[in-house]
Amino acid sequence: MNFDKELDASGLNCPLPILRTKKALAELTAGQVLKVIATDPGSVKDMQAFAKQTGNELLSSAEAGGKYQFFMKKK
Repeated sequence: MNFDKELDASGLNCPLPILRTKKALAELTAGQVLKVIATDPGSVKDMQAFAKQTGNELLSSAEAGGKYQFFMKKK
């Protein structure tokens, strides 16, 4: 999937991945896509809730080898 910016939040625990995601999205313009990499299993539910609360679109969420990858489109 194409993305405009990548955020590596590996090794960070809640709420840091979400806070960093919020900051990174603020630097993007509407329609751009942010790729987020995290290692906190709680980030799966956190990203879903964050997208719902902010109106940003969670395009995909995947897990491989203990790493979680998210693609979020800025509203």
